[in-house]
Amino acid sequence: MTGAGAGTAPFLVDSHCHLDFPDFCDELDAVVARAGQAGVGYMVTISTHLSKFAQVKAVAERYDNIFCTVGIHPHQAGTEKLTTAEELADLASHPKVVGIGETGLDFYYEHSPRDVQETQFRAHIRAARATGLPLIVHTRDADDDTVRVMDEEYAEGGPFPGLIHCFSAGPELAMKAVVMGLYISVSGIVTFKKADDLRATVKDVPLDRLLVETDSPYLAPVPNRGKRNEPAFTAHTAACLAELKGISADELAAATTANFFRLFAKAAQSVGHS
Repeated sequence: MTGAGAGTAPFLVDSHCHLDFPDFCDELDAVVARAGQAGVGYMVTISTHLSKFAQVKAVAERYDNIFCTVGIHPHQAGTEKLTTAEELADLASHPKVVGIGETGLDFYYEHSPRDVQETQFRAHIRAARATGLPLIVHTRDADDDTVRVMDEEYAEGGPFPGLIHCFSAGPELAMKAVVMGLYISVSGIVTFKKADDLRATVKDVPLDRLLVETDSPYLAPVPNRGKRNEPAFTAHTAACLAELKGISADELAAATTANFFRLFAKAAQSVGHS
């Protein structure tokens, strides 16, 4: 299947979804087709288990307009074997792998020991720096420690590209990320009724640092909240974001897609997007 290309009308990119999950296995072709019909030209299916990377990679290999990442979610940090930056970098040499992660710290559920999460996080940061591929950061109830680890790694080894995915924190983390050169990826949470604080924070993030995502099958945006999320629903999040920014849907699509290809340079090269 072929996705949107350069020279077409503005289209969206779902920068973070989980198309290898069982939720999609029976109708993946239909899910990808609906995304295209909704104006979502490209998708990135995100790795959460290194032990299941082959499944993630297989989805990306199956469709021209789907890329993937390689990494270990903090929930799985304690059950997956400890990895190294070198191992991640080696797996990332596959032509469809355009990012490192998702990785980070999650102290809300604490499915994995905190020290192991941090060890894995640091390995991913070093792989991102070594490969030049963006780091996909997951942080929940761990903002201070996430910033500490990134600061320490930045001071020790230098900058690395990346984004805070499914951003739901406050202005302090948003501005810290921007100062470090990272991007902010906005999910359907921004459409939720009680997300006023998040909307206020996102409104102040520079337009040239914003991406959109679904994190599907989770967090379906209004008006689909409570349903299984899918990449087509990126359009609802984008519409909310456009309203917050006071710009048209086409302007928002053009900006976030340009941001995506600037950050995910390997994806841009593979599709000839400039």
